[in-house]
Amino acid sequence: MVWSASLLFFDLAIGLKSNRPVAKISASSEFQKSEEIPKTEKRPMIPTLLHDQQMVRIPVSPCDNTMKACASVIDVFCGVGSLTHGFKIEGFPVVCGIDVDEACRYPFDANNDAPFICRDVAKLSSQEVAREFYPGIPRVLAGCAPCQPFSIYNQKNDDPKWQLVGEFSRLIREIRPDVVTMENVPRLMKFRSGSVFGDFIRDLEGCGYHVWWNVVFCPDYGVPLQRSRLVLLASRHGHIELEAPRHSPDCYITVRKAIGELPRLRAGDVDAEDSMHCASRLSARNLRRIRESRPGGTWRDWPQELVTECHRRKTGRGYASVYGRMAWDRPSPTITTQFYGFGNGRFGHPEQDRAISLREGAILQSFPKDYDFTRPGEGINFRRIGRLIGNAVPFALARAIARSIRAHLEKFHGQ
Repeated sequence: MVWSASLLFFDLAIGLKSNRPVAKISASSEFQKSEEIPKTEKRPMIPTLLHDQQMVRIPVSPCDNTMKACASVIDVFCGVGSLTHGFKIEGFPVVCGIDVDEACRYPFDANNDAPFICRDVAKLSSQEVAREFYPGIPRVLAGCAPCQPFSIYNQKNDDPKWQLVGEFSRLIREIRPDVVTMENVPRLMKFRSGSVFGDFIRDLEGCGYHVWWNVVFCPDYGVPLQRSRLVLLASRHGHIELEAPRHSPDCYITVRKAIGELPRLRAGDVDAEDSMHCASRLSARNLRRIRESRPGGTWRDWPQELVTECHRRKTGRGYASVYGRMAWDRPSPTITTQFYGFGNGRFGHPEQDRAISLREGAILQSFPKDYDFTRPGEGINFRRIGRLIGNAVPFALARAIARSIRAHLEKFHGQ
């Protein structure tokens, strides 16, 4: 179905006009009611929160010579802001990020010139979201719902967060943004016999969206991880798809290219220049184990006396992905939320006798090397930071998504 250009100016929006009252965002009230602004007042500027918690003002028309893409973006389930940062780097004005996890606030604020809104998306009304978009330019709604419900383990425990995909669908139906994007694990397609993902696509098509989705291999897009992700793009204005891969197997970014030049560390050490470049401690037994591990190898390389009791049993012989080193000259294994622990996966450094550091894990997720995760002087919490990094959308893939949307808008609307 082809939509007319008039849709670009939000004729299907929920009462959103360029001269209507618009909510302000402040540190004390993140979604204030629009009635608090006089009806005669146009939206001259929107306050945003940066990491120093000072009020910084952005003009109502954020599209200037510094912006490559004139479309406003709201990122729900934003986490620490890796997808948001991809849009920012590719020239999109980002309105805000929304996530229920307060721990994401500082990393999001510190790296993205947009406010973090701590709200449960399931309790968020479409009116609250719609009125935050900049008026007069296309609207992009991004929503990467938590992927944990779709893992094999959590499917057995029926994690209720799977319903957040439906909540994202609700926001789309009621807001009708110009472009939608979603990223998740491929297992979402099979969850509940495919009904959750199938219903999501049918909802989009029922609203007139042109929908494209595919499972992509992250190294094809510059992510140094052997990981596949489900990417979906949808537009009300015509066909849209993810850009073609920019990397081939002979030029994938390897572990060596990604982290090979970082300062050396011992287990338990913290780099003097970067507190995120810190390695967890190892017990004497695990230190012996990692010294017996070869790059790209597993616990099967060890002497028998170092093999754990559970791995000696027949039921444990299939767990080859734990207690191993990474290989220098290929992309790393998937970075999970517990990548900082040697026994949690193949997370041993290729040559140093330690697990990879928090900074190394972030870089392997393709975060910029200076992405800020902790406040100055704040102690390092491995579990919290590991969770935030492991749950993030790979940043290089986020940039590819943003570039694809920018190219689509340029093609159909000359943005």
